[in-house]
Amino acid sequence: MKSTIYYGPRDIRVEERPIPAIKDPGDLIIRVVRTCVCGSDLWPYRSQDANAAGTPIGHESIGVVTEVGTDVTAAKPGDFVIVPFPISCGECAACKAGFESSCLNGGYFGGAESEGCQSEYLHVPHADGTVVNVSEALAAGDIPGAPASPKDFTDEMLSDLLTLSDVMGTGYHAAVSAEVKPGYTAVVFGDGAVGLCGVLSAKLLGATRIIAMSRHEDRAAIAREFGATDIVPERDDAAVARVMELTGSGADAVLECVGSAQSFNTALRVGRPGAVIGRVGLPHGVQIPADATFYRNIGIKGGPAPVRTYARQRLLREVLAGNIHPGRVFTKTYTLDEVPQAYADMDARRVIKALVKVSEVEG
Repeated sequence: MKSTIYYGPRDIRVEERPIPAIKDPGDLIIRVVRTCVCGSDLWPYRSQDANAAGTPIGHESIGVVTEVGTDVTAAKPGDFVIVPFPISCGECAACKAGFESSCLNGGYFGGAESEGCQSEYLHVPHADGTVVNVSEALAAGDIPGAPASPKDFTDEMLSDLLTLSDVMGTGYHAAVSAEVKPGYTAVVFGDGAVGLCGVLSAKLLGATRIIAMSRHEDRAAIAREFGATDIVPERDDAAVARVMELTGSGADAVLECVGSAQSFNTALRVGRPGAVIGRVGLPHGVQIPADATFYRNIGIKGGPAPVRTYARQRLLREVLAGNIHPGRVFTKTYTLDEVPQAYADMDARRVIKALVKVSEVEG
């Protein structure tokens, strides 16, 4: 099979690797239909994170199950599934509490042999605790407006479903962690795919004013489509001043979807007293000074998103019903052979998020 392999900074190659096989009774194998490049994939691409040379990369995928281990009950061959980016056992305290992204027995896709999602086939450990069975959700027949079966999925629907493996669930985690409530004013830091999905999520949770921090018109346009009422291009002190001008005393909720020191330091300053920051940006160089939160009663929550929980609780139904279209964050489509170019284009900000079309639902 073809698989995307990381060799070092700006050295991404597509190579032939063996089709993965079942290793343990709880595993399954999928034929990948769609995958994509994530903003967090750019950290090792830019050499800002250490990845082992020669290992597969990619952690977002949807596809059709081709084989299951003897203990798997969550899916059967032929089922269409979403594979969330965390590998989760489903049995530990973290998983049972709905925080499977912090599973005590799991990990993350992208890095282990046969577990890079930017491939034609994918090995999925802990299948019962990891996958989301879309075929099963459709078969229940209780989602108004949903397609009858996966063979009826349009390209738009496949793109929307793919976001549930990471970016839509991660943006939703930012909004949930920030405790967005109906009538709230929310500020969203980050105009990449996660930040844009954060805007959409704040709207889903009832925010009536959503301030998107963006200085790129193509991204701001999607933010407006997703529910942003205001766009603030300023940074640092000027950004704080502008948010205060718009809100009077600061936002009720703050979504931090970048992870840089600049973004987080500004996020600390734009919430009203008692506001909560929902942090989902992978932190790089971030330090949290105690005084910055203590005297203003600022809360900080978040981390890797439990996207499986959110898909099963709400987001899968919203997508299948056609109520939301988070797949619009994909602004260019590539073949698997073109993945190295997809990385280069995302790195240069020529695309917001790169979609990779691997196969069709029916093969």
